Formats: sequence, C-alpha cells, structure tokens
Amino acid sequence: MADKKVTGFVKLQIPAGAANPAPPVGPALGAQGVNIMQFCQAFNAQTQDQAGTIIPVEITVYEDKSFTFVCKTPPAAVLIKEKLGIKSAAAIPQIQVAGTLTEDQLREIAEIKMPDLNANDIEAAMEIVAGTARSMGVRIEGREMKKKYVPSRKVAAMLQGKAVD
Repeated sequence: MADKKVTGFVKLQIPAGAANPAPPVGPALGAQGVNIMQFCQAFNAQTQDQAGTIIPVEITVYEDKSFTFVCKTPPAAVLIKEKLGIKSAAAIPQIQVAGTLTEDQLREIAEIKMPDLNANDIEAAMEIVAGTARSMGVRIEGREMKKKYVPSRKVAAMLQGKAVD
C-alpha cells in the first residue's frame, strides 16, 4: 500500500448497511474511477450491525483505481436525535426546545464520538457535543446557556405570527 500513489479522497455520509450505486455514492466514486459495487458491498458488510445510522466514510483512491476506506463515528447531531427519539432539531434553537439531555446521556454520546473529536479528555469532548446540542435547541440538565438570547426583529415577528418582509 505504501508504494501506491494516492489520486483522490472522497468523503461521504451514507446510511449504514445501505450503500448502493445511486447518488451520492455512484457519481462520487464513478468520477474517481472506483469499482462502485465493490465499495458498496465492502461498506455494507462492515456497517451492517449499525443499520440505519448515518456513517461518515473517508475513501482514499489510488492510482490503479483501488481504494481503502475508513468509517467514522456517526455525527453528534444524529446521536443526539437518536438518544432523545426526536426527528429533527428546533427551528429556532435559542428559543424553542427540541428536548433535554442528561449529563449521563451527554457523556455516553461524547464517549462514542471521542475517536473522531479533537479533544484531550472526556470533559472536553462533552463540551463539544454540548455545543452541537445547544445549536439544535437541545437543553442539557444542569448546564445553562452562558448568555441570554435576544431574538432579532425578524425572528420576533415570526414568533408572533406576523408577516416578515
């Protein structure tokens, strides 16, 4: 492997166990000249135990059109939504609340994400995940927002049901 020349990288987010040649997988890999079905079969075999979860994957393409890929941990937002059982985040995160995470749930998510985060310890990882949660409108028990949110006139008008120009 060390003597092969790298010709490209492809980053995709694919549902685990459900890679197929349809977009976005087919066009992204086809442009690099990779055997699409070979990738789909290998990816599906490696991720079948996580079926349905979105998995980021980094694919390295070599000169001879062979490839290697590395599966990452699911995005923090996906893990938060799964943990809370919600479909989507709040439309206006600073005002609306999509759900509430406990410290223990936050720690579990941070432990799952730890290999992919730029954090020295679990506490730092928890802060990163907490930031993602706040941006989704998810509150964390025992942690308050540092400053009070004051909505813009446009957001305030939307909240009151008035027309926005």
